[in-house]
Amino acid sequence: SAPHCYFLLTHLQKQVYNFLASAGAKYGVGFWKPGSGIIHQIILENYAYPGVLLIGTDSHTPNGGGLGSVCIGVGGADAVDVMAGIPWELKCPNVIGVKLTGKLSGWTSPKDVILKVAGILTVKGGTGAIVEYHGPGVDSISCTGMATICNMGAEIGATTSVFPYNHRMKTYLEKTGRGEIAALADEYADLLVPDQGCQYDSVIEINLDELKPHINGPFTPDLAHPISDIGTTAVKNGWPLEVKVGLIGSCTNSSYEDMGRSASVAKQALDKGLKCKAAFTITPGSEQIRATIERDGYAKILNDVGGMVLANACGPCIGQWDRRDVKKGEKNTIVTSYNRNFTARNDANPATHAFVASPEIVTALAIAGTLDFNPEVDYLIAANGEKFKLEPPNADELPKKDFDPGQDTYQHPPAEGGAKLKVEVSPTSTRLQLLDPFDKWNGGDLEDMQVLIKVKGKCTTDHISAAGPWLKFRGHLDNISNNMLIGAVNIENDGINKIKNQLTGEYGGVPDVARHYKANGLSWVVVGDDNYGEGSSREHAALEPRHLGGRAIIVKSFARIHETNLKKQGLLPLTFQDPADYDKIRPDDKISIKGLKTFAPGKPLLAVVKHSDGTKVEFQLNHTFNETQIEWFQAGSALNRMKELQ
Repeated sequence: SAPHCYFLLTHLQKQVYNFLASAGAKYGVGFWKPGSGIIHQIILENYAYPGVLLIGTDSHTPNGGGLGSVCIGVGGADAVDVMAGIPWELKCPNVIGVKLTGKLSGWTSPKDVILKVAGILTVKGGTGAIVEYHGPGVDSISCTGMATICNMGAEIGATTSVFPYNHRMKTYLEKTGRGEIAALADEYADLLVPDQGCQYDSVIEINLDELKPHINGPFTPDLAHPISDIGTTAVKNGWPLEVKVGLIGSCTNSSYEDMGRSASVAKQALDKGLKCKAAFTITPGSEQIRATIERDGYAKILNDVGGMVLANACGPCIGQWDRRDVKKGEKNTIVTSYNRNFTARNDANPATHAFVASPEIVTALAIAGTLDFNPEVDYLIAANGEKFKLEPPNADELPKKDFDPGQDTYQHPPAEGGAKLKVEVSPTSTRLQLLDPFDKWNGGDLEDMQVLIKVKGKCTTDHISAAGPWLKFRGHLDNISNNMLIGAVNIENDGINKIKNQLTGEYGGVPDVARHYKANGLSWVVVGDDNYGEGSSREHAALEPRHLGGRAIIVKSFARIHETNLKKQGLLPLTFQDPADYDKIRPDDKISIKGLKTFAPGKPLLAVVKHSDGTKVEFQLNHTFNETQIEWFQAGSALNRMKELQ
């Protein structure tokens, strides 16, 4: 029955929250309870400040760059190192300068800056670089708008993005109860802006006076279109014009200003007797935002226009969406103010064409119900039959009154310490599982490993470890490993989650075949394409291959965080010295990796590939391991090495 299902769900969720709360209490870590909001909004409201270096276990940690912070997304194991007092390391990044001139106005928003940059740099153009915004145009962007731009810098592969300290940050700090920090930042402002005469590795210049609203997609966040062109482009490519759902919020765009500008658009439609033609959802980024937009009437306007305010959480942005208006496989269009639009990310439907835009553009498209509506020039029909145009949105950057904090959702660690406390993990839980150490390197080369899957094309961490309903197993490695690579395309048959078991000759799901190989003592490798592991910093995308018997991931190139995560778990992330060697590998090959006894920084390894017809090929594989990281591999994982050093 429904009540029983609800009880079961809340009971299972409580297991996870009790674990987090009890672990935090025992080890002196504060805990933001369910309903607090998305961590990046919490960081901006409470922890980020100009000049701080902060690491966070999510790829959108750079959101804090909106407050002049150097906030970098990492894998969980990197955070463990820092909490254990071990220095955190990063290959020295390049610096890409983005010079902003002119001034934002009209329908153009901060989101359009990063949508434009993504179109210029692509999903891998920022890899190995910090993006530093500067120039006179910066002052026309709100603090939370700067955070939006830095947040979505993850979509170009950037290590992080940052803005120089200015009066917009000062006002935000004061409004969020941190006036003393603002005063200190003022005192040292010369250290929080670009150095005089500094040189960038490359520079992009964007004139905000000329920048038009953009909409990016589908299926990748770097396919950029001015809003004026999207209708024609959609027709040309056969993309559905009807907008089924508009979704605003997420960690990228859920500020007070975002909600206010969206409400400004919605209010104009309501005044003309209109409601949204598409379904419409609103995700507040934090409890403070939820409470404040309710107090100030924004939530009511958004509800009245046909919207539904969801929980203060990531929600549909990471697939936590029980969507029922279309069937799986049904071609349709949605527009969101999120940051990512990879295949099936939001609703688990690979046929959903997801587009990314600003919250105000998403609101306008949800009202119009069609992708080819350009609010700058197109008209709507009011309830009385009259034509009218939406005016550009207008809203306060910050509330005139102070923010309403809403419910108190923060749990302080106990003042008396947690030495006597116990961390709660049920031995029968399907949500939580204590980890066993991975096995150590055996001292020799890796011989005759089976190719598990040769991946074709884009393979993000969503393809490697899907989110959505799988997130409930984040604390249970064996259960969540049942989603390993189920979204990746097999080059052998263009199938998804359909690979040949070379021991049985039968086809099966990727996790099932991997488990069968492991049970039979057969190690395996994954072969992949460019920018493998882009997207979320999802550590399970590295834990799962290791858990199911993988030894190496061989690709043309890696996304930064995923490459490090693989190293941390004792896997070998390797790249083809010649990318054309990707074509030499067949789906049924066996691969040996030679040279591990003399494994050293900067020294390539040798791949020996045996084909099923008895022939073989050899080629060089590059790596980026340093001496410490080689010790992780030899110990079986970074955690294993940490224990050895105790």
